[in-house]
Formats: sequence, C-alpha cells, structure tokens
Amino acid sequence: VQLQASGGGLVQTGGSLRLSCAASGTILNINDMDWYREAPGKQRELVAGITATGSTNYADSVKGRFTISRDNGKNTVFLEMNSLKPEDTAVYYCKAEIRTSYLYAPYWLWGQGTLVTVSS
Repeated sequence: VQLQASGGGLVQTGGSLRLSCAASGTILNINDMDWYREAPGKQRELVAGITATGSTNYADSVKGRFTISRDNGKNTVFLEMNSLKPEDTAVYYCKAEIRTSYLYAPYWLWGQGTLVTVSS
C-alpha cells in the first residue's frame, strides 16, 4: 500500500492550488486522512484532517482558506488551497490510517511530500 501525493507547484500570493493524495494497493478501508506541512527550519504541523464520515478540522492559520475533502470510492484526499500566502510555502505530506484486512489493525501511512512555493 502506498500514498501518492501530487499537485504542488509555484504560485503567486493570493493564488490557488489543489493537492491530491491517492492510496493504492490492497485496502479494506481508510479511517482518518490528514494533510501536514513542513516549512524550512520548522517542525511538521497538521494542516487539516478529515474522518471517514467527513468531519473536518483545520489549523487556525488555514481556516477559511483551505478545504479538505475526500473521495472514499477512489481512496483519495484533496486539499484545496486558496488565498495562498508566502508563509504557506512548505512541503505538504498526506497521512492516512489504513486497514488492509480484518486480520490486522489499521496503521498510519505517510505519503511522499509535494512542494508548494508561494512567491510574494
């Protein structure tokens, strides 16, 4: 099982980007799915999370600008980012709690990062 993130890039201040993260492999179900980010010289931080039933939570710094959503049929989580600021520049990582079988407990899996750069 792996998570593949995509959608990062270079955008000007005020612009928008949409990140995607798709899980592939033998998957029974996925519980929580999250987006984190890690800026240069800073610790990785939670940006947004979404449960299997669609409940969401956001970091205060992105509330009102970012929207997390998911497509359970495609095992994919999205992060719509609007009104981007230079301080949003970071490598963005997805994380998902995945269950592959009723025989095994679910586990957390990280995707590779995708770089978002916001120019001023």
